[in-house]
Amino acid sequence: MAIEQVDAYLDSHREVFEEQLKTLLRIPSISAQPAHNDDTLRAATFVRDDLVAMGCEAELVPTKGHPIIYAERHDAPGGPTLLIYGHYDVQPPEPLEPWLSPPFEPTVRDGNIYARGATDDKGQMLTHLKAIEAWLKTAGSLPVNVKVLIEGEEEVGGAGLEAFVAEHRKRLACDYAVISDTSQFAPGIPAITYGLKGLSYFELKIQGAKTDLHSGTFGGAVANPCNALAAILASLKGADGRILIPGFYDAVRPLEDWERAAFAKLPFSESEFQASVGAPELVGEAGYSTLERKWARPTCDVNGLYGGYQGPGPKTVLPARAGAKLSFRLVPDQDPKTISQLFRAHVERVCPPGVTCEVIEYHGAPAVRVNVDTPGVRAAVRAIEAGFGTPPVFIREGGSIPVVGLLKEQLGVDTLLLGWGQSDDNLHGPNEKFSLADFHRGIKTSAHLLAELARA
Repeated sequence: MAIEQVDAYLDSHREVFEEQLKTLLRIPSISAQPAHNDDTLRAATFVRDDLVAMGCEAELVPTKGHPIIYAERHDAPGGPTLLIYGHYDVQPPEPLEPWLSPPFEPTVRDGNIYARGATDDKGQMLTHLKAIEAWLKTAGSLPVNVKVLIEGEEEVGGAGLEAFVAEHRKRLACDYAVISDTSQFAPGIPAITYGLKGLSYFELKIQGAKTDLHSGTFGGAVANPCNALAAILASLKGADGRILIPGFYDAVRPLEDWERAAFAKLPFSESEFQASVGAPELVGEAGYSTLERKWARPTCDVNGLYGGYQGPGPKTVLPARAGAKLSFRLVPDQDPKTISQLFRAHVERVCPPGVTCEVIEYHGAPAVRVNVDTPGVRAAVRAIEAGFGTPPVFIREGGSIPVVGLLKEQLGVDTLLLGWGQSDDNLHGPNEKFSLADFHRGIKTSAHLLAELARA
């Protein structure tokens, strides 16, 4: 059978795949830093050339920023089409001091490969490309039609990809999409992520007097923007963890009974989680478990504060301005635009006298929840069991992946979120890593996914 030949090819090319991964990881494709634009192009060219070498029609598509790699194979007329998404750009490695080995010199320790981009997303993205290679080098064709979309601006907002997808909806039409840019539930427990939180992000600016004033001479007569900011922020949440903005929960889709039961069965220790983050205690919305709060309940968090004197020692100043950056993580079926309107109305209502309040909206994305009872998901379950030797669990994630919503909006397709990483892989942080065993399991799973989708 073809799949047996594919598996044999994967086993015989383990070292080759690891060396290719190391070559890609050595390229400092930091999309946020213009000094690395040549490196980012070099990474894109590496991926394009690899796809061409394995037999795909692939091209570099220019954008206003970093190029997109697009490739396709149409080997299954009348069969389903899978869109594979990934990104080759990486976060800056700073601070460099905590790295035990240089971030762009991939180093293997204890079965893990350490480098910037190892798990986010070069290593995980490459699993799908190597699966395609195995099929083409053994069977000579793919069991399904495949389109590959790899971008270089995921870490800086993905503006180029958004424009490309909107312009090429017919070209990108597909039955399924797959992204590997998430994690397993735990070591040895692979997962399918079927839900992601959405996001609404704001900056709140408070302006008082035209300049800083002496707090003794003017205090009690002129409003203090820091005090006003504290009052506004305190009005957002109650002691029970509930968000107090009127109408905020109106559209929230409740957790279904099967979800709460499934979450409760997962091997999750509240005490071990608390110890891992080093918090004195765990807090959150009353009536929900930690996993339920993290994955499926909306949140409000202050991400940064500024205002007043920040230097050493005292300074009796009444500041002229203050501000905060804050985010709301949203769940189905909350609309970021509606949340923006509700937040602005709330700030206007509670803004204390003597100051002006300005709300600046940065970006937003709706939450995603995928139906777990579909042919595509069932095919993914079978593929993961073949690749990892155990069936996956179903989980949700508190973070946001805007491209998932983009593909749903523009192409009308749900995305299979199949993550091979681990929660302690330190993506975006020092000593980012990726298990080489999971790298190979991911390749095998992806190869089997192509076969299972053909069956589905």
